[in-house]
Amino acid sequence: MNAPAIEDSLPILYSFRRCPYAMRARMALMISPTPVRLREVVLRDKPAEMIAASPKGTVPVLVVDEEARIIDESLSIMHWALERADPYGWLEDKAASADLIAEADSDFKANLDRYKYPTRYDDVDPVAHRSAGLEFLVTLDRKLAENGQLLGPQPRLADYAIFPFIRQFANNDRNWFDAQPIPALQKWLAGHLESDLFAAVMTKYPQWKTGDPEPIFAG
Repeated sequence: MNAPAIEDSLPILYSFRRCPYAMRARMALMISPTPVRLREVVLRDKPAEMIAASPKGTVPVLVVDEEARIIDESLSIMHWALERADPYGWLEDKAASADLIAEADSDFKANLDRYKYPTRYDDVDPVAHRSAGLEFLVTLDRKLAENGQLLGPQPRLADYAIFPFIRQFANNDRNWFDAQPIPALQKWLAGHLESDLFAAVMTKYPQWKTGDPEPIFAG
C-alpha cells in the first residue's frame, strides 16, 4: 500500500480572500511558516465540508488534523501558528497586543460595520460611526507617531491583527480617509499594504468545491 502524500496530512484552511479575519490568519500561517491546504470559499456558496467542521459558518476555519481538531477563530489560528514558530517575534509584547486587539475587535469593529454596512442595522447613521471609528484611528496614530509600529519599532501581533480592519475602514471612502490628519497611521497602513507578506497572502485562488485540488498555501 502506498503511503499517503505529505500534502494529505497538512491542515486544511477554509478562507475567503477579502475577509479581514481570514487575512490575518493567513499572514500568521505564512510567516510561521505553516503550510496548509487552502480551500477558497465563496460566502454565498459555503461548502458542506466547512459547515460540518464549523457550523457557525464563518471564515477562517482551520482543520488541524485527521482527528478533525478545529480552530475557527482567526486570533486562535494566529496564536496556533506562531506558537509553532515565531521567527519575527510577533508574540512579543503579548499582553499589550491582546489589549489593543480587543479594543479593535470590539468597539472599532462595531463602528466599522455600521459605517460600511449601514443598511444591515436599524436606525444607524454611518457618518456618526465613521467619526467614532476615527477616534480609535487617532489613538493609533499617536502610538505610531511615537513608535513607528503600534507597540514599538518592530511590528507585533497587534499590527498584523488590526491592519486588515484599518484597510477596510480606509477603503470605504478613500478620499475622506486620505484627507484626515492621521499621517503616521496612513504611512503605517501603506507600508503594510505594500509589503511582500501582504501581497503573498492576497494571491487569488478559484473557489474550492468538493473534489477540487487544494493549492498548498505556504511561506
